[in-house]
Amino acid sequence: MPNFTASSRIIVTCSNRLAPYLQMEVEELGYKPKRVFKTGVELKGTLLDCIKLNLNLRCASQVLYSLNEFKAFNADDLYKTLLHYPWEDVMEANGYFSISSNVRNETINNSLFANVKVKDAIVDRFRNNTGGRPNSGPELDRTVIHLYWNDITAEIFIDTSGETLSKHGYRKIPGKAPMLESLAAATLLATKWDRQSPVINPMCGSGTIAIEAALLASNRRPGLLRPNYAFMHLVGYEEDFYEKEFRKLEEQVKEIPGLMIIATDISEDAVNISRINAGIAGVEEYIEFAVCDFEETTVPDDAGGIVYFNPEYGDRLGVEAELEVTYKRMGDFLKKKCKGYFGYIFTGNLELAKKIGLKPSRRIEFFTSKIDCRLFEYELYSGTRRKENNL
Repeated sequence: MPNFTASSRIIVTCSNRLAPYLQMEVEELGYKPKRVFKTGVELKGTLLDCIKLNLNLRCASQVLYSLNEFKAFNADDLYKTLLHYPWEDVMEANGYFSISSNVRNETINNSLFANVKVKDAIVDRFRNNTGGRPNSGPELDRTVIHLYWNDITAEIFIDTSGETLSKHGYRKIPGKAPMLESLAAATLLATKWDRQSPVINPMCGSGTIAIEAALLASNRRPGLLRPNYAFMHLVGYEEDFYEKEFRKLEEQVKEIPGLMIIATDISEDAVNISRINAGIAGVEEYIEFAVCDFEETTVPDDAGGIVYFNPEYGDRLGVEAELEVTYKRMGDFLKKKCKGYFGYIFTGNLELAKKIGLKPSRRIEFFTSKIDCRLFEYELYSGTRRKENNL
């Protein structure tokens, strides 16, 4: 069986440009990354550490635990090496497993072929040593093996997460073009919000920003909302350790009296969906929902929080022309109604962003899907900005 206390290389992956915020989370948990790259962080740790990482991380996609690194010039080399690995120590003969991969090898023009060779090696190993074999397929809800193969260097991992960690488990009704939960969390970590002052979220859509803000403020971790991970299906899974870590998640939840998160949308359906999602996340009590045009959103005076817009980007000419007016109105709203706050607008349309009419203090780079995005920050001074004295 896998030694859950044996140290190995751990790769925690994330969406492009989320690595700085993932690094913040990993370090907050007490780990020191050995390497940070654009889609993840590398550290040293055990399968027990993988359990902790899976339960706590908001910005991650997968937590991968390295089993073996080796040279493989072609698919036959891959198969021969993996045929001799003791897979019966990793998964049950009557279990189920799936294969994922990231392959860049000149002899392979379809990564699915590499997946099949890994699957064949595992199955043949079981048949040769036990007379039986586990089932396999595309579902990621049980044991998951990941292949990383770059040129002639191959590495085989246990994907301890299975289904992606990017989804945090509360959004049963996604709504129209929702922001991925891990991205929403990362953008909030990029702001200057102190997790105590108000969050104003006009155009809230399915409520992801407002809900992630409430989860951050109350220290509710994603592991509270997820009942199944791939690590639970490994031979020797230490359920007692998982239960202990889960109790820690419950114990560290903070109640925040007076926390004010205001989420509005012109669509009644969107607000209803947001309420349902917030209820599933366990944070409905912290969010005040309202159906209205964003200009009618209540903004407490000089409360020093953040105002966060995630408007449409516009992908058709007519729509983009209409959105020019909307973006200008957002800028006017921030300037006139949000003094004393930091304003944030997340958009994938940098031309439309010019219509906001305010000078951003920061332009923070993100991606959503394959769209190059920015989180624009605006410092909205209360009253007249103090001028520097001439010396």
